[in-house]
Amino acid sequence: MSSAPIDIAVVTGGGHGIGRALCRRLARDGTTVVVADIEGDAAETVATEIGGVAIQVDVGDEVAVVSLVEEVERDVGPIDLFVSNAGVGFGDGASGAVSTEGGMNPIDDRWSASWSINVMAQVYAARAVIPRMLERGGGYIINIASAAGLLSQIGDAAYSATKHASVGFTESLAIDYGDDGIKVSVVCPQAVATRMIGMEDDSGATEGGFGGNEVDGILQPEQVADIIVDQALAGRFMILTHEQVTTYIQRKAGDYDRWIGGMRKFRRSLAK
Repeated sequence: MSSAPIDIAVVTGGGHGIGRALCRRLARDGTTVVVADIEGDAAETVATEIGGVAIQVDVGDEVAVVSLVEEVERDVGPIDLFVSNAGVGFGDGASGAVSTEGGMNPIDDRWSASWSINVMAQVYAARAVIPRMLERGGGYIINIASAAGLLSQIGDAAYSATKHASVGFTESLAIDYGDDGIKVSVVCPQAVATRMIGMEDDSGATEGGFGGNEVDGILQPEQVADIIVDQALAGRFMILTHEQVTTYIQRKAGDYDRWIGGMRKFRRSLAK
């Protein structure tokens, strides 16, 4: 499948992890990259490295996202690719799936924060950029979800639920706008060596993290970024960076009750 050139891209959560790796990969491809992150210093560091543009933004604020898009289109140029990568995970609090508070990363209301960043930020971005893309005859949207959006993340119900919502929303984008030249992809990785699983930037680790994240191996952000860009440009909707996830989805769909039982068993093993 032929792909239109990507001259200008916006990557949210671009200061660290997968977002940073995506910024680097896109810049190597000749794309002008806008590194958007709530941590302005991190965004500036990456932008300086790759010759891009740094913008500090809270993607959970729709006004801020609209301002981001308007600023980029005015000062940089038309956005060809928008990557909604920013995401959060806090872990279940003491009362498990129904906990309000966070566990490993304490927070007053992890459900509200997870919904805002993992789902609504992607809605806000799509609302702001898709009408512009439609006027120009096309563009790319990449939403970073998680394998937890297809399976489940033991120990983080809010993360699992909101990543499922991310997948569902992105499916709707692909169905609604695919005939209008907008290429839409959703990315569902398992463990990647980022702060999300307790690893700092450039750790180089291939095992560790927490909550059984290392079960199928931990990929480096650079590996994941290459898979994402290559498959998105090829027009692939569902991007699975860990090939084992396909098998797990098939097992889940084939016998849901057995899958739930297996997940309970896995949860018990993590508690030992």
